[in-house]
Amino acid sequence: MDAQSRGRADKVDPADQWVLNPATGEYELRLGPSAPRSPVPGPRRTFPHTTNHPAGPAGTGHPYGALPGGPPRAPGHEVPPPRRRGTPEPPPGRRGGRPGQRRPRARRTLLWTGGTMAFVVLATGTAGYVYLKHLEGNVNTTDIGDAGSGDFSRDEAFDILVLGTDKRTGAGNDGYGDAGSVGHADTTILLHVSKDRTNATALSIPRDLIVDIPDCPTKLEDGTEKVIPGLQGARFNRSLGEGGRDPGCAMRTVEEATGIKPDHFMMADFNAVKTLTSAVGGVDVCVEHAVDDKQSKLKLPAGESKVAGEQALAFVRTRHSFGNEGDLDRIRVQQHFLASLMRKMSSSDTLTSPTKLVKLAEAATEALTVDTGIGNVSTLKDVALELKRVPPKNISFTTVPVRDNPAETVKATVVVDEARAPQLFDAIAGDVSLTEVEKKRERKEKAAVAARLQGTKAPASDVRVQVLNGGAPAGSAQEMLRRLQVEEGVSKSENAGNAGETLKKTTLEYAPDQAGQARRLADILGLSGSALKPGAGVTNSQGLPAMTLTLGEDFTGAGSPLDGSAARAVDVEKSTADKVECAT
Repeated sequence: MDAQSRGRADKVDPADQWVLNPATGEYELRLGPSAPRSPVPGPRRTFPHTTNHPAGPAGTGHPYGALPGGPPRAPGHEVPPPRRRGTPEPPPGRRGGRPGQRRPRARRTLLWTGGTMAFVVLATGTAGYVYLKHLEGNVNTTDIGDAGSGDFSRDEAFDILVLGTDKRTGAGNDGYGDAGSVGHADTTILLHVSKDRTNATALSIPRDLIVDIPDCPTKLEDGTEKVIPGLQGARFNRSLGEGGRDPGCAMRTVEEATGIKPDHFMMADFNAVKTLTSAVGGVDVCVEHAVDDKQSKLKLPAGESKVAGEQALAFVRTRHSFGNEGDLDRIRVQQHFLASLMRKMSSSDTLTSPTKLVKLAEAATEALTVDTGIGNVSTLKDVALELKRVPPKNISFTTVPVRDNPAETVKATVVVDEARAPQLFDAIAGDVSLTEVEKKRERKEKAAVAARLQGTKAPASDVRVQVLNGGAPAGSAQEMLRRLQVEEGVSKSENAGNAGETLKKTTLEYAPDQAGQARRLADILGLSGSALKPGAGVTNSQGLPAMTLTLGEDFTGAGSPLDGSAARAVDVEKSTADKVECAT
């Protein structure tokens, strides 16, 4: 990487060239011995200024657009904002801001956290590009093969498995518990972000949950592949680290246990909590009773406190200060902590401080290991921008419903509560919110259903449809075909095999002149209006026009409704990111 890619040229750090002009009392960027001083804070130009040069957000005239007041600052070098003394005339050859025009929000940046990690989105433009390339060198990636979905899509719902490991690497971490830990899944959260970005669900998975760990194809450093044998009835935390299991193994285990396939993963160790909380200036926490835990070294008075660094790590790790001193109580405390950290990340105090943002950028990217699908900073930026759209009040924290393991006399592990968990899993898989936003969505969806399904319905005997499997369990297309032909009288239906892609939800594609048939089939199957996709139609095996019914990952059986209604009655304990809650 050349000097500019590291954010420097001629061994000079642009951040160190800010100097105080005693005549104006403002900080200015000294461009060099022979260059004139800018009358207002602005970037040091590392490229010739031409009409093709990126200029940042409209009206700023600065290629550093998104960072308030100039380039990224190195940690520990705070630059006071300039005192405003009116609007100066723009220098010759530069386009000034339009009178009265508000600075665009593009100068805001975002750090969003899940589990024990976070990442930061920085500016676009020349300086932003250079700095993003530098940050990209900080991020570690792991090839998980087909355990994830590959590329990130900004137009679909997505699921990220957030893994906090108990690996003891890093300064000051060798004293925590098992110094030789290979890095088990100590804290695990499956983060689901809705397609319309109105809500998100953070599902905590207990480390002591008994699961079946499947065989895991794992790519080794030399490029070869090794299949790590699975385990039956093992603790979930063994799905990572032990035997060489990589995050792809943890992702496969989550899919096996919940039916939800994570698209991507993010992973970090103890250092992430320490460095990120320190970079943001501490996180506010609340405890109902005073804490003095000699094992975790956590000592807090009753009420609200601010924690950072070692103290923040002690807060999220302690198991003996809250509730029944078990892992489930620790999970609730961690959820309160993460909600507070999210609020701090989105506060104006953080978003408008270049120094904090740069510290966060460095700390977050150095702490992260991600899959290759999101392994560049540009994609992490896209992920962050999508997360930013979700209001904190609609971010739900919950935990896999569990019960004590009946096979144990001394209770140490838990198993999935089959009476409650399937409803929650179905809700997440069906992109159903656990917050009040779902009521608004239902009203919109009902309007869409009324519009698309309005009109006459063709007789079932006239419906021509091909059934494809696009992510449903094996044999689902044939199961659906049997129902249509034997139970519903849709005799002109046929099994067309597997679809060319995997779909989250079942869809019915039809041509305009097949709308009556589509209405009839939607009525039979309980399809919502959003599942109906007007298109060009297809030709069946007899050369006649037909519709295409593609069974997605939401398909649970030929007799189950496909409108998500079965997933809406979810009985779980939950909290939301906008609420301040005290650990008890």
